[in-house]
Amino acid sequence: MSFSSEFKDFALKGNVMDLAVGVIIGSAFGKIVDSIVKDLIMPIVGKIFGGLDFSTYFIALSAPPANYAGPMTLEGLTKAGVPVLAYGNFITVAVNFIILAFIVFMMVKQINRMKKAEAPAPAPATPEDVVLLREIRDSLKK
Repeated sequence: MSFSSEFKDFALKGNVMDLAVGVIIGSAFGKIVDSIVKDLIMPIVGKIFGGLDFSTYFIALSAPPANYAGPMTLEGLTKAGVPVLAYGNFITVAVNFIILAFIVFMMVKQINRMKKAEAPAPAPATPEDVVLLREIRDSLKK
């Protein structure tokens, strides 16, 4: 068997295709969760804690260049090459992870519940020769 045909057999197996679909859907799902955290949850959390915007929390680890005249924001300092410790972004990503992990946990829990709810498969039919032998046995007992 040639290398190309072996690779084709591997790549077209069901498990590989299922994995590819899962990665693609997972990527899209990750973007949805990012948006939920960034656009819905973090503004509410910020409002509860007095209008805080976690994405603006950072610590500049060095002074900006002497000729820097831009804004002293995370984005501006990062573009200027100043090393920053963006702990606000870390908080946002951590909340994102917790939500994503909770959603995956709930999905796995539901899948396991559905697997348990399925009725067990019926026993395979008894072969004819076994049925015939049982009939002979039963008739000999009489």
